[in-house]
Amino acid sequence: MPDPVRLNGMSSAAAALQMLQRRQEVLANNLANATTKGFKAESAFARLMDNALVTTDTALDLSKGSMTETHNALDLAVDGDGFFVVQTPGGDRFTRGGNFTLDADRRLVDGQGNPVLGDAGPITLPPGLIEIDKTGLITVDGKPQQRLRLETVAATSRLTHEGGTRFVPDATRKPVENDQRTIRQGFLEESNVNPMSAMTDMLAVLHRFGAAQKTISTLDAARGIAVTDLARPV
Repeated sequence: MPDPVRLNGMSSAAAALQMLQRRQEVLANNLANATTKGFKAESAFARLMDNALVTTDTALDLSKGSMTETHNALDLAVDGDGFFVVQTPGGDRFTRGGNFTLDADRRLVDGQGNPVLGDAGPITLPPGLIEIDKTGLITVDGKPQQRLRLETVAATSRLTHEGGTRFVPDATRKPVENDQRTIRQGFLEESNVNPMSAMTDMLAVLHRFGAAQKTISTLDAARGIAVTDLARPV
């Protein structure tokens, strides 16, 4: 077994600085996405390792954001559990950002041009009046097309955030049953970030960061005294 890490004031303060820096990065990203449709806030927290050093983990806040009515037929929001599924070069991804459009080939796509998936794959729609019911069934001029894929994961799963509003699903992914769905056409889900809380937390982290820096400076000065003065022959 490797020897345990020997802790001292300097290493503890340095670990605190790293944790606070990561927390500030997470808070800044939350604040930058306070108006991003379907964005889910992250939180950073300290975790004690076996060697007693502190590391930083993050967790997603999957609580629902408020709903805004847009009257746009291709704006969709999930009112409850579940995620839309989009096809990316890296594989399937979950999203709650439902501001979809039609591309030049009339495929339903997200803001980055990734195809939105239905029960039979990417969705291509003919011209006409587009209506989408609460289960995600898409009709054009009354003719059924595809049903949107809506999936979720186990309650114990930890989704990986992949920038913006996309998440990497894990092996527990499963469809949301039709009778458990509430998809709202002509609505968008807002970010669940509280800008005032995020700004307050950032100021608190900045204050703690300054205190940790001061601790390191004080310890460094004390170490210098020990080396140059206490070790000096009388």
